Amino acid sequence: MELTVAYQRALRGFADQVARIRPDQWSAPTPCTDWTVRDLVNHLVYEDRWSVPLINGASLGSVGSRFEGDLLGADPVGAAQAASAESVAAVRAPGALSRTVELSFGMTPAEEYVRQLLADHVVHGWDIASATDQDRELDDDLVREVAAWFPANEDGYRDSGAIAEAVEVPTNAPSQDKLIAAFGRNPRWISAA
Repeated sequence: MELTVAYQRALRGFADQVARIRPDQWSAPTPCTDWTVRDLVNHLVYEDRWSVPLINGASLGSVGSRFEGDLLGADPVGAAQAASAESVAAVRAPGALSRTVELSFGMTPAEEYVRQLLADHVVHGWDIASATDQDRELDDDLVREVAAWFPANEDGYRDSGAIAEAVEVPTNAPSQDKLIAAFGRNPRWISAA
């Protein structure tokens, strides 16, 4: 699948999930143990907001702290939809994927950066679905896309503390369960709240 198409599909799916969050679910726990639903959505909106200037050539220093704090305000659904749309537009712009972006760990091909963002939206999309009683079934094409990219990056994610230890699943588990487990989540997670 073309990366820009996969990215657009993942971010559209994320925005759709956010639109289905009930008012009483924003403070619910998620599979990301340190984050509530609102924290997790804010994290993805933060990533989407950051992606636009970085893909357009801005340095980390020039972006500074402008996206720190609560980005959701009184309209979290609108904030998520707007941030997703802006990020997709930046990624789909002519030549965007051939650029280099400055990340905290150094200069990185934009294509690699977008794959990282794609993985975050797919996996955190599962987190949101799980925490808010939505359908947990992920897009098969997106699961394949992330699963093909992740093995070469898994150790770096784990070593940096970005993900927990992999969860053991049966060898015949569905691809989605294997991916979610590789990202340190129990595919059968149920909120303790």
